[in-house]
Amino acid sequence: MISYIKGALERRAESYIIIETGGIGYQIFVSPATLAKLPQTGERVRVFTYFSVKEDGISLYGFATMEEQEMFHKLLTVSGVGPKGALGFLSQLTPQEIILAIISEDVKTLSKAPGVGRKTAQRVILELKDKFKTEDALSMGEELQGVVETAMGGDAKFEAIDAMTALGYSRSEAAKAVNAVAAEGMSTEDILKAALKKMITF
Repeated sequence: MISYIKGALERRAESYIIIETGGIGYQIFVSPATLAKLPQTGERVRVFTYFSVKEDGISLYGFATMEEQEMFHKLLTVSGVGPKGALGFLSQLTPQEIILAIISEDVKTLSKAPGVGRKTAQRVILELKDKFKTEDALSMGEELQGVVETAMGGDAKFEAIDAMTALGYSRSEAAKAVNAVAAEGMSTEDILKAALKKMITF
């Protein structure tokens, strides 16, 4: 297992980079999101990696952060999701956004990843939702904390989220908006009106 590679960034291509270390140039496949975080050629970098061994060849996949690397590993545990598919998720969504979509069962957001259909997105939610506990979500930042608090809130919040999804918003969008405006004692109608106004400012 190669956990990371540190060396000089020799080449930046559309879907991969080459890092030279110890006189060897390693070709590493990366997402556009990871590529955007890397410096220009000639500078030293450290890229977290996944070493893939298959019948048709050996490949390295790279990530700018350990969080991306860990999410990649989790996505690979989903049946039908291979390295290229997992990298596709991370090309469109951050690890935080993926967790947010999973715990709020937001199929629409997960389906934004290239080559991911509704069935694959549903499978990701089904197979990973139990791997992200409340404590894990709270550690991922304010955005996720808001969704967890919303999910643990009263019926009024749930009803407002359901109403917004019926209007075409994704569950993660609805959860963020509702949590941002909901206060103790507000009715479903009050929360819904305030959340819809809030969406204009997002």
